[in-house]
Amino acid sequence: MNQEKIGKFIANMRKAKKLTQEELSEKLGITKNAVSKWERGLCLMDMSLLRPLSEILGVSINEILSGEKIENNDIEEKSEENIIKLTELVNLKTMKYGIMGMTILFIILILISFLKSMSPFALVSLICAYNGVTFLSRYKIKKDKNDLFAGVMFFIAVICNTFAFIIS
Repeated sequence: MNQEKIGKFIANMRKAKKLTQEELSEKLGITKNAVSKWERGLCLMDMSLLRPLSEILGVSINEILSGEKIENNDIEEKSEENIIKLTELVNLKTMKYGIMGMTILFIILILISFLKSMSPFALVSLICAYNGVTFLSRYKIKKDKNDLFAGVMFFIAVICNTFAFIIS
């Protein structure tokens, strides 16, 4: 999903309806800052707001997700494209929460291993391996080189940590 394109589309449709960001936010029951963030392409709206937003702006949900007006003969193609993109977006959000959870777990396990005078090498290797797989899976979907880099670095950490465990 192209957040900037969607944001510009929302801004243009809002202005065409002669609404301010504040008026739109009041109709949706959210803050003016949230609307501002959408329109600047910093984030997407909560999916529960798609229907009311489409009704207020007088456009289809499909057009909002596409970030453009859709001709009748392109509706089916754009719908399928948007469903695929939404599925990918949900997968990425799930991965993000998984990574945050693993980071918290990592910190807790390291603290416990130090408090109990246990070697943290095995725990670190396991967590780094999980994070490596997560980032590489994310790279497969987004093709973001930062995810590839992070995944490779986690696997290097697994290898180094395994050697350190064997040596100690």
